[in-house]
Amino acid sequence: MRNGRWLSVGAAALIASSAAQAQVEDPRDGGGDVVVTATPLFEPGEDTLVFPARTVSDEQIARAPAIDLTDYLKRGVGGVFVNEVQGNPLQPDVNYRGFTASPLLGTPQGLSVYLDGVRVNQPFGDVVSWDLIPLSAIRSLTLVPGSNPLFGRNSLGGALSIRTKDGRSDPGFGAELAYGSFDRMIGRASAGGSVGEVHWFASGDGFREDGWRDRSPSEAGQAFGKIGWEDGRHDVALSAAYAATDLTGNGLQELTLLRRDRESVYTYPDKTRNRALLLNLTGRHRLGQGATLSTGLFRRQITTRTLNGDLNEEVLGEDEDATEEACLEAVAEGEDADEACDGLLNRSRTRQREWGGTAELTLDGTFPGHRVTMGAGYVDGRARFGQSSQFGVLRPDRGVDGVDAENDEALVDLRSRTRVLSAYLLDSATLSRALTVDLAARFDRTVVRNRDRIQPGGGPGSLDGNHHFHRLNPAVSVRWTPTAALSADASLAQTSRAPSAIELGCADPESPCRLPNALAGDPPLDQVVARTLEVGLGYAAGGVRARAGAFRTENRDDILFVAAPQSGFGYFRNFGRTRRQGVELDLAVEWRTWSASAHYTLLDATFRSPETVNGAANSANDEGPGFEGNIDVARGDRIPLIPRHQFKASLAWSPAPPLTLTADLYAASGAFARGNENNAHRPDGVFYLGPGRSGGYAVVGLGAEMRPASWLSLHARVDNLFDRDYATGAQLGAAAFDADGRFVQRPFAAPPGDGDAPVRSSTFFAPGAPRSVRVGARARF
Repeated sequence: MRNGRWLSVGAAALIASSAAQAQVEDPRDGGGDVVVTATPLFEPGEDTLVFPARTVSDEQIARAPAIDLTDYLKRGVGGVFVNEVQGNPLQPDVNYRGFTASPLLGTPQGLSVYLDGVRVNQPFGDVVSWDLIPLSAIRSLTLVPGSNPLFGRNSLGGALSIRTKDGRSDPGFGAELAYGSFDRMIGRASAGGSVGEVHWFASGDGFREDGWRDRSPSEAGQAFGKIGWEDGRHDVALSAAYAATDLTGNGLQELTLLRRDRESVYTYPDKTRNRALLLNLTGRHRLGQGATLSTGLFRRQITTRTLNGDLNEEVLGEDEDATEEACLEAVAEGEDADEACDGLLNRSRTRQREWGGTAELTLDGTFPGHRVTMGAGYVDGRARFGQSSQFGVLRPDRGVDGVDAENDEALVDLRSRTRVLSAYLLDSATLSRALTVDLAARFDRTVVRNRDRIQPGGGPGSLDGNHHFHRLNPAVSVRWTPTAALSADASLAQTSRAPSAIELGCADPESPCRLPNALAGDPPLDQVVARTLEVGLGYAAGGVRARAGAFRTENRDDILFVAAPQSGFGYFRNFGRTRRQGVELDLAVEWRTWSASAHYTLLDATFRSPETVNGAANSANDEGPGFEGNIDVARGDRIPLIPRHQFKASLAWSPAPPLTLTADLYAASGAFARGNENNAHRPDGVFYLGPGRSGGYAVVGLGAEMRPASWLSLHARVDNLFDRDYATGAQLGAAAFDADGRFVQRPFAAPPGDGDAPVRSSTFFAPGAPRSVRVGARARF
């Protein structure tokens, strides 16, 4: 098993949402049966393949080869797609079944991510910074679908559990170097071993590139270390992970500028700097008579700084010219510069500290026919978020220069504290040789306390607030395996998530936010409740694995970020009900020197409640061309940024033992743009440009791996083989530049008697990367 298998789709026996159990034999764990239980502390054998849960080993990731974890998820795991809104390979929005784990504040989070039992969604905004996860330290990852209550907050659509290596599972030394297009350099190294009952492991990752878009350099480094002790009954390990990254994410680009120069950026600079440290102490204690106690205690801290050069959209349509001279004069005289300066430098700093612990007791055999797991946890997270804005001027190349550093105005100074107390229970009952029923429940109590350091004391405009949320979420699943080759499963599960501090601080339509650059005092939000129904049929025999499944997840009081009149501004609100339902088809075949797999997802993501939201950049707004207005969202309108169809396929051939050739395809249909929630935007070529949606695309990749010696592997990969121009997301917004990149404050004359002129709007796209080539070498001793 250690030499791995291709990530196949379809398999035998699984549970859907509340828990997953399978019996596998993993020689890296000393052989024998390994029980996989879907809780945050579970540790699957890395070659476990139970569906719809999917487990991938480190060797499968290495054979891809992948730039980082998200690169592998995008290409190798069915149902996963990305929106490259940030425009950086280490900062994608990762989506699964229409739910998102994103590094971008303002994106409603619907997936939870765990690293060795520690939930890495951050306290402030529940975002996931993918650039902080070291790829070289990953031993396996498991994607658990559906509203699994055992994974707690944000597990509306699924959970991703990552396990790290240690000196027992990965002894020896390894190194990898790769170089490719965009001056991209990747380096990884690891070492591990054991002496008696003590084991140790250490690894480091380095990444650097100039980026394929203008002014897009990035650097990232991660280090990981673990030391542990095991004596047969007790297994204790202490790990530390440190990351330092400096990323450029130039984001969306307007249609006409993108057509003129695909490598261009709208405005700049756009930088994010992360520094993070995670300490994690885990233990497993075999108490005897089938009882095992698993514990975890962690502490982490994250500091994030951002610098964004943005257009000041307040000047668009105004009758006074926003010039450099007018801006300098307004700032020097202490006047309101909103209508005199065409640029803004927005800065933010977020400092987060979090600690917590989990204890989990498993009783296997204490009650005949039952495997019972009970657990409890506590997490205390604190964050301080500061935001400031400095007026500036646009340069001809659309860079922003700040004017007079003393005009850097502090807009937000917020301190928040989030405390979560939870308890959960899972009972897996074997009723017969072929029938297993799993019952699970989790209770969460979440308290969010916000304190405004600029305007304390509550009242209009203040961010002060105390918010309490609690809920008990149940789940039930049934698995039937009438033969060794056939299986059937069904599950019904519910989970919830409380609004985060950032969402509670930006929920007022009268005071929209430019996230992550501003917050305003808001009305309270309700927590989101998601219910998932899932059924499936599986077949596995003779080198063929297949599965057909169907799922439906309905969210009540969904929290969405609603676009406001100014592009980039918006606010959070409870959106009634939304639904994500679909069908998944998986097939994998292994025959002699060939292996192939294919995955298809039909995903229908729609609003189920009527709403009225701002639609200033939408041609269907109620105020006419070029002015602010609202749009009506009807029941059945499709949710933006979620493609209806996805297809992935891969093929591998080993004509000789040292050589493996691979080809893969990822295809997705188009999706509506954010701001086009009513799906009714139509361009007129004058006031409204662009289709209001992204187009469908298909991207092909090729790879080759040569193993001239048992310890050496040489690999090469081509991404986007046919150099397709495509976009992974879109948004409607005001267009401030002409096709040559010149600032245009008033493209149209103002109506008689009105000093404000109409504003031209356009479709902004998240462009995908062009063709790239990468070569590398990997050694293992």
